[in-house]
Amino acid sequence: MTAYVGQSSKSIQLTGHNGDQIDAYVATPDGDGPFPGVLVIHHMPGWDEWSTEVARRFAQHGYLAICPNLHHRAGEGTLDEVVAKVRDGGGTPDVQAIADLQAGVDWLNASPASTGKVGIIGFCSGGRIVYMGSAKLNNINAAVDCWGGNVVVPPGKLTDAQPVAVLDMTSEIKVPMLGIFGNDDQNPAPGDVDTMEAELKKHSKDYDFHRYDGAGHGFFGWERPGYRPEQAVDAWTKVWAFYEKHLGAGNTAAAGVS
Repeated sequence: MTAYVGQSSKSIQLTGHNGDQIDAYVATPDGDGPFPGVLVIHHMPGWDEWSTEVARRFAQHGYLAICPNLHHRAGEGTLDEVVAKVRDGGGTPDVQAIADLQAGVDWLNASPASTGKVGIIGFCSGGRIVYMGSAKLNNINAAVDCWGGNVVVPPGKLTDAQPVAVLDMTSEIKVPMLGIFGNDDQNPAPGDVDTMEAELKKHSKDYDFHRYDGAGHGFFGWERPGYRPEQAVDAWTKVWAFYEKHLGAGNTAAAGVS
């Protein structure tokens, strides 16, 4: 049996896009490490309880985790109010998101507890950002896209904030990618996932996609009606194996696991 891993968590500030100070949530396993790092990219519902629980889950598995608040600049308010401000403003600009997330990657790599290996994982809109980040972020080693919507976007639906279809960045992808998708999802729909796969194959990228029957969008969310425990358990197993392969196992021995 594996014992519970001791850990600590706190909020910090990162210097993000344009020198702005943004909040980020950090979860650190107990012990001296070193630990592989994971950058958690939150979903469109925002920098919420579920997102910080995901960071703590990675710490439980022996990874140093950080989750930056990409909605920080929307200001104060309830979670719904903040998300509404972001949506009304056209969404988080891609250039801003990448700069904010690069600050998170840099923080992980600068930590004395780091092994120097960093993975990224994102959900919903965060999955889209993972696809983009796998091409644009520096000093990362692996990427996990969980049902990232709007990777495949017709030219007429591009915006000032998100001016380039993320799919068109496929040739620039520089790290292995794991994809987790539900076959009942509509964004990305199964046809969108087919298109992503075709583009990844075209450019000879290292990827591994897993699709789950009976699961829709956000099926990891244990607090939501769409939670599918059987599919989620299997998919998390894929995540742990993927990160162990590309980042190294979470250092649970240093974190006090017996």
